[in-house]
Amino acid sequence: MIDPDVSVEHPVLRVVHGTPSPDELAALVAVVTAMAAGDESGAERPRSSWSAPHRMMRQPLTTGGWRASFAPR
Repeated sequence: MIDPDVSVEHPVLRVVHGTPSPDELAALVAVVTAMAAGDESGAERPRSSWSAPHRMMRQPLTTGGWRASFAPR
């Protein structure tokens, strides 16, 4: 949460080019504030199966693998 009593010595946002309307600035501030707040639930997202360590291991070879790959089905 943002503390309103804290004084900021330098501007947090700066318009570099153009003249945004007050509505555009308000939208920008809302997005930046929401991103800064982050996910406060503290719950970790479930890991994707693609990043599972066992996927990096080689699968065991079956018996007759070369013959099975050559023979038509």
